[in-house]
Amino acid sequence: MTDPPLSAIRNIGIISHIDAGKTTVSERILFYTGETHRMGEVHDGLATMDWMPQEQERGITITATATCCNWRDIRINLIDTPGHIDFTMEVERSMRVLDGAIAVFSGVEGVQPQSESVWRQAERYRVPRICFVNKLDRVGSDHEAVLAQMERRLGARPLLLQLPVGSEAAFSGVIDLLDRQMITFADTDLGMTVTRQELPDSFREQAAVAREKLVEAAADFDDTILTDFLAGEDVSAERLRLAIRTGTLACSVFPVLLGSALRNKGVQPLLDAVAFYLPSPLDVPPVTGKNTSTGDEVSIPCTVDAPLCALAFKVVAEEGRKLTYLRIYSGSLKPGMALANGSRGRFEKVARIFRMHAHRREAADHAGAGDIVAVTGFKDVLTGDTLCDPSLHLELAGMNVPEPVVSLAVEPKGVDDREKLLPALDKLQWEDPTFRVHEDRETGQTILTGMGELHLEIIIDRLARDFGVGVKTGRPQVVYRETVARGLTHREVFRVEQEGKAVGGEVLFSLKPLERGAGVQLSLDRLNDGALSNDLKNALAEAMHKGCAAGGLAGYPLTDLAIEIIEAPFEQGVTSEAGIRAAAQRGLIRALKDAGVVMLEPVMALEIITPAEATGRVIGTLQQKRGRIEGIDGLGEMEVIHALVPLAELFGYMTELRSATKGRGTFSMEFDSFVNAPQELRLKFGL
Repeated sequence: MTDPPLSAIRNIGIISHIDAGKTTVSERILFYTGETHRMGEVHDGLATMDWMPQEQERGITITATATCCNWRDIRINLIDTPGHIDFTMEVERSMRVLDGAIAVFSGVEGVQPQSESVWRQAERYRVPRICFVNKLDRVGSDHEAVLAQMERRLGARPLLLQLPVGSEAAFSGVIDLLDRQMITFADTDLGMTVTRQELPDSFREQAAVAREKLVEAAADFDDTILTDFLAGEDVSAERLRLAIRTGTLACSVFPVLLGSALRNKGVQPLLDAVAFYLPSPLDVPPVTGKNTSTGDEVSIPCTVDAPLCALAFKVVAEEGRKLTYLRIYSGSLKPGMALANGSRGRFEKVARIFRMHAHRREAADHAGAGDIVAVTGFKDVLTGDTLCDPSLHLELAGMNVPEPVVSLAVEPKGVDDREKLLPALDKLQWEDPTFRVHEDRETGQTILTGMGELHLEIIIDRLARDFGVGVKTGRPQVVYRETVARGLTHREVFRVEQEGKAVGGEVLFSLKPLERGAGVQLSLDRLNDGALSNDLKNALAEAMHKGCAAGGLAGYPLTDLAIEIIEAPFEQGVTSEAGIRAAAQRGLIRALKDAGVVMLEPVMALEIITPAEATGRVIGTLQQKRGRIEGIDGLGEMEVIHALVPLAELFGYMTELRSATKGRGTFSMEFDSFVNAPQELRLKFGL
């Protein structure tokens, strides 16, 4: 495959709420670009991008899947991301390495909770987006309502580039406002034949009004358009595209296109928009990293002539070996190259390079700046690690990893399963930074912690299918947090005699509760210079952080807590690293007992779609679960209930909701915050 110029590469992702049609859009993109020769359908379990058995059975995307294809003279590296909140890390790591994204919205449901979550993730990484309002063939679809929701709920400025031809079941094509043409898609060949024709008279007035709004928006990014607009001059489509591209790259406007992917309408103009408006690797700001030797910030130019720098954004365990996905920011990569892992201070060697097409591999003899590829041969690389030329001493910024909130106790079914369980869990932890494993100190049980019930269900399923490990599970448990009830100052002196010699450490520190969501804040600023060596200071800080992570009086991690180290006297011949660590960790537990702890429980934001006649019953079930109703919106014959409910009350809620709504209700949820747990929970833990 001939390498395209950097300006002809688009690294994009498809993001949305679950069931908005991301994977269906992806399948059409692969078909129309010639990458596949038949369309796989999600409902048939035959989608190319949903290749895992768990995805095919459930009809949802679980893991971010990469592929590449060509549209006209553009190479598109495409990542299809999950829409379920339990797999939000897949979206997070994709956003970290992508240059642009397609946000898909259902024309019926509009902006949904996970739509907001993925939008915020894209905002955090300043990823330019174009939007596709899907399912316009469905009863109740309304693209104008979706635009209003984008403005209200996302704070975005959508820019409508098309109008629909027909509505609901009569939807047959779109009006291109830039070129003032009607675009239709042939039903006889799965939409492959795209026909552009002159604007029908019945649409001329409506299109003129809509195009005027578009020109006004484009004028914000090109003063000459503003001048011509005020003078009543016509503005060409090409000038408008350049202005809209400027606004899109700045994340100031978000072009909106319309269609129905399942009915094969609107996807080719969407591909044109990817080429027109989304950035190439040259259009985004150069990535910056830290020189691990000097601590200086370094800018990485996107060119194949520079030393290699890449980020490992995904690691997959395949047949016991690691397949590592890389986004290459500079330089070129070849098999046999030795690279430095700037995040871990180790060296790795590239065995083979692949371009991925879902789970199918295409071997490549090289890759360059701007590429997304997969590599074998790495042994110790994990998600977020920097791979670079050994001369660079470079580390790129990592990723924001959300905290898991649900745990599950497991034990192997048989003797063979016992031997295979921990190695299999290790491999699953390679892949997923939001999946954690630890042993309960009291019961000796293996505890799995994840983002939700579905997340852990998939883990258990994969243990059986992929690794041949059978396990018995307990009921899912909530992962609580602890914080201090009041502030105090505590001094801890640790002394022990070893081989006739005193060894120990001493530390004076204060604890202070912080507002919810503040996390753990540790300060050593008050330590006198020279009181402790840097190694001992690092040991003290590490001991405090580990003590907070290990858990407080009930065994749950500490949060929303300020720890200030006031004194840490150094006694020649006595103070040691082990002594400092022991004093810090023992002192932290004793201080918690004196200060008292507050249990915090996770609260989830729910969006429930229910028939209007069942709204009262649904609200009743939520109130029984200590839920708080935040608002109710109308959605045709349905109503949308927004509520905050403790996670502990939501296990098995889908069954209750189906009963209350006669099977017609659905809900989605995402983590909102930690709040003070009820008194009965404190009593349960003896606090």
